[in-house]
Amino acid sequence: MTDYEEQSFKFLTENSADMIFRCDFTPKFTYVSPSSIRLLGKAPEEFIGLHPSSAVFADDLVIVRKHIEELSKPGAGPSNVAVRFFHKNGSLIWMEVSARMIEDPETGQPKEMILVARDLTERKKLEDQLLAMAMTDGLTGLSNRRAFDAELERQWSRVLAESSQFSLVLLDIDHFKKFNDEYGHLAGDDCLRVVGAAVKSAVRDGDVVARYGGEEIAIILPSTDSHEAVIVAEAVRTAIENLGIEHGGNPEGGNKVTASFGVATALARAGGAIRMPESLLLSADKALYMAKSEGRNCVRKVMMMAAPQKPSEA
Repeated sequence: MTDYEEQSFKFLTENSADMIFRCDFTPKFTYVSPSSIRLLGKAPEEFIGLHPSSAVFADDLVIVRKHIEELSKPGAGPSNVAVRFFHKNGSLIWMEVSARMIEDPETGQPKEMILVARDLTERKKLEDQLLAMAMTDGLTGLSNRRAFDAELERQWSRVLAESSQFSLVLLDIDHFKKFNDEYGHLAGDDCLRVVGAAVKSAVRDGDVVARYGGEEIAIILPSTDSHEAVIVAEAVRTAIENLGIEHGGNPEGGNKVTASFGVATALARAGGAIRMPESLLLSADKALYMAKSEGRNCVRKVMMMAAPQKPSEA
């Protein structure tokens, strides 16, 4: 840069709300604008001479490395990435980083990078809130079917990759149609909310509770064998029964709201033939049908096996 260009650059950067970096291809910071104090609680001189890994959260470094690699290629244009920076107080701040490669005017080779970082904290909070809303059932506050399907796929892939296991519980409120017919749909909605809260409070940390559809609730139990799954299901069954909600159309349950439970466990083992997570759902549904046909307000289980395989084959 000429002296005039350098002065203009500093004037712009020192009066910018965004944080502006200059970085060579070592890569190390060679300049940081004063806004670093407001955004990250650090003075510019605390960055100079340091590698970007000193400022960026470790999990996001692979993004930074790829970003720098792409920028160093001839003819590379500007690009944007979102990464987390360390604040001086130890918290993580989401920043959107726009970067451009500057060439040496004499050789045409990459000389340095100019990076502009903008605080994304509020935008990320809003995005997280919107995502949570999109994955939450509006009536019960439980995870919705979309969130359930995504988690089921994640657990299934993990089981195949690790040759491990996980369990699924399906529960259905006994004679719920009769409940709605006798007490009305508003009371039915209240019943679903209360039952959903009871299920949520009875499961373990890490278990995923979702409204599967209508009066059905699904519980995904990571790294859980069939014995443990039945224990969890029994705890949930008892919690629902202990609510003591009147239900005159459920004589099998003592005219109180009860639920029937089907438990299935996916166990990865050589020689198994099950390939799709839908098979686990079918197995849990079969167990649920058994519970209903054997008097309701009880837990029944089935076992299934899946041979370890590549996720792309699943």
